Amino acid sequence: MGRGSKSVKKAYTILFVAAAAVMLLAHLRLSAHSPHVLAARTSPHPAQEQQPGLSDDGTQVVLHFASNPQPMPPFLLADLEGEIISTAAWQGKVVLLNFWATWCPPCREEIPMMNELSHRYRERLQIVGVSMDDSSPAEVRSFAKEIGIDYPIVMGSGALSREYGGVPALPTTFVINTDGRIVEKHEGLYPIEVYDNEIRALLGEHVDAKVETFEDTGQIFLKNAINAKELPGVDFKGLTDTQKRAALKKLNSQYCTCGCKLTIAQCRINDSECATSQALAQKIVHQIRAGSSPSALPVPSSPASTTIRQ
Repeated sequence: MGRGSKSVKKAYTILFVAAAAVMLLAHLRLSAHSPHVLAARTSPHPAQEQQPGLSDDGTQVVLHFASNPQPMPPFLLADLEGEIISTAAWQGKVVLLNFWATWCPPCREEIPMMNELSHRYRERLQIVGVSMDDSSPAEVRSFAKEIGIDYPIVMGSGALSREYGGVPALPTTFVINTDGRIVEKHEGLYPIEVYDNEIRALLGEHVDAKVETFEDTGQIFLKNAINAKELPGVDFKGLTDTQKRAALKKLNSQYCTCGCKLTIAQCRINDSECATSQALAQKIVHQIRAGSSPSALPVPSSPASTTIRQ
């Protein structure tokens, strides 16, 4: 091989290493941010291959709304253009409150869908983006103009996130009915058909879907975990009703030691993959089943603060 060929090969090697380094840095930048970024959720699937009211596997499309919806926490904030955004002005409209960030790929992917919904329902729907970026409002405004976001954006904060029960992942969208109550929370990227059906149902329009209700026991607001009768990954088999109530009381009064600053029950709902809360829950249930009193766990200094899945 000649000197020229070796030089070319060396140049390609350098370029390949540089490209790999850039990709690694980009990945680390995304991983370093929180909340956690969620990819697409696909249930129900997009409607291109669906019959009315049926998912693409032939099953009934079902909408789920909370039977005990909590009022939307009010706020008064200026958007990126300096206009005042007040939750009081949304009465009578369906609202999608969308927590997102410029660095979040699924968040970027759903922007055209949010734009389409905003145009489709105009005066009957209010979409507001809540930017969880650490960058300045000017940088977020520049991004919004470049990508063409057609709905107002406000800058988020830890305090606002806590008001809404914690935002464990991005994107997270709260679905709010015309009475100003939160009836559903979606974590991750969902097809436009999911939101379209929910909006139409909440506006009183006909939808080819079955509407079912669920009790919010932490699925929307983690504080409602105290009402949960079951918890992800916790086996209450073998407990009497009295023992189960005692176990749930302990799970809602003792705090997880994983660093989330949530109760064990809240941590199980917020992050079902947390090995720490699962082990603590199993220990409490085992002790109560055996008739012994569970030992107390240390209480974090700020138990009300929001957990964020990493």
